[in-house]
Amino acid sequence: MRVAVLSAGSWGTALGLLLVDNGNSVCLWSAEPDVVDDLRRNRQNSRYLPGYRFAGEVAATGSMAEAVEGAEAVVLAVPSGVVRLVAGELAKVLAGRPLLVNAGKGLESDTGLRMSQVLAEALQDAGEGCVALSGPNLAVELARQAPTATVVASADEARAVAAQRLLSCSYLRVYWSSDVAGVELGGALKNVLAIGAGICDGLGYGDNTKAALVTRGLVEMMRLGEALGAQRRTFMGLAGVGDLMATCASRLSRNLRVGMALGRGMTLAEAVAEVEQVAEGVPTCNAARNLAVSLGIEAPITEQLHRVLFEGKPAKAAVADLMLREPKEE
Repeated sequence: MRVAVLSAGSWGTALGLLLVDNGNSVCLWSAEPDVVDDLRRNRQNSRYLPGYRFAGEVAATGSMAEAVEGAEAVVLAVPSGVVRLVAGELAKVLAGRPLLVNAGKGLESDTGLRMSQVLAEALQDAGEGCVALSGPNLAVELARQAPTATVVASADEARAVAAQRLLSCSYLRVYWSSDVAGVELGGALKNVLAIGAGICDGLGYGDNTKAALVTRGLVEMMRLGEALGAQRRTFMGLAGVGDLMATCASRLSRNLRVGMALGRGMTLAEAVAEVEQVAEGVPTCNAARNLAVSLGIEAPITEQLHRVLFEGKPAKAAVADLMLREPKEE
């Protein structure tokens, strides 16, 4: 297939590597000229994914119109904060209804909308049947072809299956689902908890602490997910527990590293600057907390993380408040 990948960060580049390996004609779009030049000259992205060269031919461009011209599939791998902006530009140049796969993981901070909902608003008919991709898929590990699995979800079964076929290979096993809300919310909310897991590490707490946070955090994910129309069982699968395990444990996780920096006493601005790439858990925490409040959902971990991130509350004080809540049945 002719596939356009928007954009060429570490995740978009890793997906581009896989798509080329699968025999597709791939064009990566990036708004950064040095990334485009590197891909064209050296068939690699030394800025965001150094050390991994494309095995076959790959095109790169700074023109979105050129990237999507004739594309049978468009894969979006852009941060949640700019999905609406990128989709607005995409709407001007996209023809027909190619297979649309959103590989980003986050919620729109101000509205709380899932990415497929943002794309449906921005792209209208072309956004219908958007496929969401989520799972334990750290970009560097996917690039080095370490075996893993993921799930693709769409309200249109034929499109979900088409995405499954597009992405399946010897090192990525792809399942499909009809629970778009569950897959997107699982992929988004686990980033919030990964910041909390990183704070635990930064404060010097042990595995007991992280296990407790992740377990009770999963309860919050399921509460909020069900209230927003997701299926509970989805959170026990790849987009839920699977992605949660990877993101809360791996030092490759941007969100974990942001949390670790916060636990060591850095400010949010300093922590984000140290990571040097977007940590989706930060804006998603704001969206998740606001959704929980508006829906009357009990989410104490999300609430305390929101206070640490946006209100300057000391991390240790947040932990103390969580530990001293009224005792209750599990």
